[in-house]
Amino acid sequence: MMGDLRTQTLIIGSGIAGAIAALRLSDDPKHEVTVITRAPRAQDSNTDWAQGGIVTRGLDDSPELLVEDILNAGAGISSPRAARILADEGPRLVRELLIERVGVQFDRDEHGEMIFGLEGAHSTRRVIHVGDKTGAAIIRQLLAELEARPNVNLLTKHTAADLITFPHHSRDPLAVYDSLSCHGAYVLDREAQQIVRVLAAHTILATGGLGQIYRNTSNPRGSRGDGLAMAWRAGARIVNAEYVQFHPTTLSVRGAPNLLISEAVRGEGAVLLTPNGEPFMHKYDPVWKDLAPRDVVARAIHMEMLEHDYAHVYLDIATRHPANYIRERFPQLMETATQFGIDPTTEPVPVVPGAHFACGGVLVDERGRVDFNNLYAVGEVSCTGLHGANRLASTSLLEGMVWGNRAAQDIAAHERDPISLSEVPEWIYQGDLEPDPALIEGDMTTLRNVMWHYVGLVRTEKRLERADRELRHLYHEIETFYRSTRLNDALIGLRNAVQSARIITFAAKRNSVSRGSHYRADDKSGGDLERVPVQNVMERR
Repeated sequence: MMGDLRTQTLIIGSGIAGAIAALRLSDDPKHEVTVITRAPRAQDSNTDWAQGGIVTRGLDDSPELLVEDILNAGAGISSPRAARILADEGPRLVRELLIERVGVQFDRDEHGEMIFGLEGAHSTRRVIHVGDKTGAAIIRQLLAELEARPNVNLLTKHTAADLITFPHHSRDPLAVYDSLSCHGAYVLDREAQQIVRVLAAHTILATGGLGQIYRNTSNPRGSRGDGLAMAWRAGARIVNAEYVQFHPTTLSVRGAPNLLISEAVRGEGAVLLTPNGEPFMHKYDPVWKDLAPRDVVARAIHMEMLEHDYAHVYLDIATRHPANYIRERFPQLMETATQFGIDPTTEPVPVVPGAHFACGGVLVDERGRVDFNNLYAVGEVSCTGLHGANRLASTSLLEGMVWGNRAAQDIAAHERDPISLSEVPEWIYQGDLEPDPALIEGDMTTLRNVMWHYVGLVRTEKRLERADRELRHLYHEIETFYRSTRLNDALIGLRNAVQSARIITFAAKRNSVSRGSHYRADDKSGGDLERVPVQNVMERR
């Protein structure tokens, strides 16, 4: 893209939530949709990394049973209304959009029947999959469909720097009396090395998660809280930010990234072992054991590592299934592990927990609308209330699809034209210094270590106070750096990362009660989980 543009809908992010919204909006050939992603390829997203599967309706299943499982996993603060929407609409959309419309080939048995997998905290088999590359299969088909649409403009290597909001960016001084509204975004065109205005009648944040603000994470490099930070700067409400879910099993090999090992592996019988070969999950959850909710399993591994000074624990599927089954059912596991010299068909795989999913985010209503005009948030960046304090496995892809579809429906019912370019000022460059990659990487490393040690799996008041002090200092250093330097993608991401880290830390400090994925070792509530969680509104300074 060269220069400014106007579009009816701007979608920031190209994962399942943004792609579904774009697909539905593009059904109207007169509706212009622009999808941007910071990644070099549109497929590079959290969705592409999603392995386990997507929830639908199992053979011995019902909407009521799925709602019950979601609410149980959410530790008492999931929205029953959001859970019901997902349970009622999700399976139909999987069939209509993914299977019938774009042709995702989910795994079937020799009789042609869909194979339903079992995952942690699900009371029945209801997760369908494409091996352990489900997200990649889904997003590949969705993007192929979008690329064939002449009214969809898909732009890679474009990083959103900030939302364009009124009255903040309005040229009209009387706009201060109007309600908050969004009119697109300032976007860094990385090939042209300039920031342009993308004006839109409707803007959808679909930027994914924030796992990269932690030292160990299952997320791709772009998951640094961009959407959360942009929405916070614009004035949106952020809810349940303290509830960051850690995936129990990411690969732990020196020099290798913490690549996700799907929960579906445990769903098919794999067992967690100490380095001595002893199972241990029965000590932490005697009922569910290795299929306990993710927060329970992740903390159990963390406690075993701390108590016994283990570098990692092990995940054993080799003694549970024959080699051919493991190769066919888990090709991603085989590819990931063998790349680093481990054969899951003959030996256990070393694993550690990693930051995986933000259960909270930008508060939205049942249509994905943020609490000011023309702005929507869908997928992991949003908080629909569905996940509460802890996400039920394999509901994230389904949530992105359901709320992406709902946001598109709402936008289609409220067609309007974007404002004119003359109403919005061009981006003001505040500094001309070239960004120093050593400073950016050093600050990101510091940030990730602070979050991992002090705002990670186990939190205390002292740790959170230390994190708050160190992040406050880092925040001011980065803001000075940001305002004196010509922008690139890494610097934009660093600024968003430290702001997202402060939002999470502030929320965790405010909530002294352990619940779900927010575990306070110094909880003095006596296990009283009926306390209503405080709203997470950090001063914008």
